[in-house]
Amino acid sequence: MKAYVFPGQGAQFVGMGKDLYNNSPLAKEMFEKANSILKFRITDIMFEGTDEELKQTKVTQPAIFLHSVILAKTLGEDFKPDMVAGHSLGEFSALVANGTLAFEDGLKLVYARAMAMQKACEIKPSTMAAIIGLEDSVVEEILSQITEEVVVAANYNCPGQLVISGSVEGINQACEKLKEAGAKRALPLKVGGAFHSPLMEPARLELAEAINNTKFNKGICPIYQNVTGQSVTDPEIIKTNLISQLTSPVRWTQIMQNVLADGAKKIIEVGPGNVLQGLFKKMDRKLETVSA
Repeated sequence: MKAYVFPGQGAQFVGMGKDLYNNSPLAKEMFEKANSILKFRITDIMFEGTDEELKQTKVTQPAIFLHSVILAKTLGEDFKPDMVAGHSLGEFSALVANGTLAFEDGLKLVYARAMAMQKACEIKPSTMAAIIGLEDSVVEEILSQITEEVVVAANYNCPGQLVISGSVEGINQACEKLKEAGAKRALPLKVGGAFHSPLMEPARLELAEAINNTKFNKGICPIYQNVTGQSVTDPEIIKTNLISQLTSPVRWTQIMQNVLADGAKKIIEVGPGNVLQGLFKKMDRKLETVSA
């Protein structure tokens, strides 16, 4: 069985998608449609822009989404997933790829998500940090002791690798305590805010309205969703989980465990980078992983 997985924010690079645009009429058509929907030429930034321009949330999220979804579409008949999953933002790419969302609707939701998250980030200084080398339960216990600041587990990426999210002061306190507890690394990340934390509540409310006004179809295969780590096919449950995603942790470790338990023998990463392949390899070194 094949699982197609789609990366999230952080996988972007200047030049992403340029080969697709130049070599595939379908890809060129879809990129130009995206430029029209967004009302600015995101392709110019993707193909020829600077790292700083590409790092803007309003650019990064639709750029990664476009690269992933258009790459999947150009696979044509070769795109035959038994299951799909996406890391954070990548969940939207997966939902378009498996037919739950139309391309245009997916892009509009991703752009709405990016703008809502950007606004939420400006309300209170906040950030994230990667914690390496501690058990999840140890990290959770230490975070629970910090009560005067917002700081929570945000991304369960793989055993021994967890990202935390919260106020700047909360993250600073947590990093000190986690290092004292034996973390190999407690590394602040260069991100615009506390994604997948309660500080994203204003963005969740804004995005919920957009999601509820968008048509969701029955996909061609199950999607393993971030909020639960479980496979889902019901469009209404998918919607509910997608709305919860912004303020809930990404349970990628659980997704990988369930995808493998349900019989996936080949992992195909669709989009920029190869981070997700690396995480799956940490679960099973013998597992076949490839880039689309």
